[in-house]
Amino acid sequence: MILIDGTFHTRADIESKGEAFLTAAGITDRRLSVAICLAETADWLAAFFAVQRLGASILPLLPGTPLATARKLAREAGCHRLYHGGTTAEWLGDPTDESLCGRLLQMSSGTTGAAKCVARDWDDIERELEDYVRFFPEPDGMTPVVACPTTHSYGLICGLLVGLKRGRVPHVVNTANPKHLIRVLGDTERPILYSSPAMLHTLARLLPQGETLHAVMTSGTLLPESWFSAIRKRTERFYQQYGCSEAGCVAINTDLVHPAEMGRILPRFSLLENGTAEQPAEIVLDGRTRIETRDLGYRRTDGMLVFVSRLDDTVNVSGLNVYPRDVEDQAIAVEDVTDAVAFRVPDSFAGERVALVYSANRIMSPAELRERLIAVLQPHQVPMHLVQVPEVPRQANGKISRREVARRFLNAEFDPRKECAS
Repeated sequence: MILIDGTFHTRADIESKGEAFLTAAGITDRRLSVAICLAETADWLAAFFAVQRLGASILPLLPGTPLATARKLAREAGCHRLYHGGTTAEWLGDPTDESLCGRLLQMSSGTTGAAKCVARDWDDIERELEDYVRFFPEPDGMTPVVACPTTHSYGLICGLLVGLKRGRVPHVVNTANPKHLIRVLGDTERPILYSSPAMLHTLARLLPQGETLHAVMTSGTLLPESWFSAIRKRTERFYQQYGCSEAGCVAINTDLVHPAEMGRILPRFSLLENGTAEQPAEIVLDGRTRIETRDLGYRRTDGMLVFVSRLDDTVNVSGLNVYPRDVEDQAIAVEDVTDAVAFRVPDSFAGERVALVYSANRIMSPAELRERLIAVLQPHQVPMHLVQVPEVPRQANGKISRREVARRFLNAEFDPRKECAS
């Protein structure tokens, strides 16, 4: 059973609706790969479970995706049919005897480059569910509240499917209204909330005085220190999970005390190289296949996996590595600075230099902040270019695309006179 926006849907309801979708859509061949974009969550989930039972492949698309974008994504994923808003198929090709069957297709986030399609077979998804539930038993008696898209693996697999695997009734909440979500959580027995870092931060700020969140899970981006502190103060149980599109959930932290601590690695994976705080290594996972995450980190002696940086984000200053988070942490620690993002820019002498875009609750000149940073950073870490903005440009889920910030900086889209005066 699943509760969607206050309405219960039994397993029989969902299966009946799903079979009706397959019949109306003409989906009978398990070699098919279908892209599905439906407005109603109940319709989408019914279609998802039906395609999974058939053993075909499916690309979930976020409700509201424009038709042209949906068509582009479906083609990039190699889909044979696109269902956009109903059961009428847009024909994109025919399966062959070589077509791979039974896969969940997902587009990677694309925050460090072009998005790509990642395919995982249903058996791999099942192994993830079993691993997740065994390794992380703390929420066994909690009610999963999924306040994030079920067309994304975080909400679909870790929020919804894990909840069903535990024998719970997942509550799917489709709202961008934090006050409504607070009411839902208040009416739910022992809720564990799966949502975006940005929503968790908003809830922490809007919770009535004296109230706390029972349990929350964060994932997808390294929390800014100010967000982490705000959420930590208003949460009884603070969890974090780490993963990637190719592998699913890789590590879980059952007591988050620092945002860079990703958690302990789940049993179905091993880490090829531990690395150290002084010499972090790429996080390369060995499971059914070798997965190179392009993340830098290290595993402590207590088993905790610590994230340092994206390999793509590391700044090479005259042969010395600078990890953006090290610069950002020191910038945010400066009184009145509210957020910061560090990134690389080309430099004719050093090859690359660090640049910093920051926000503050007063006008703070770049010279003032740079002077403060000189006192706490090594010389090669000190930003060469600093710009104050009203708000650091983050994506809706709290992620930073350093590539995009660097592009905007190099195109002079951050005007220091205009930004600081606003």
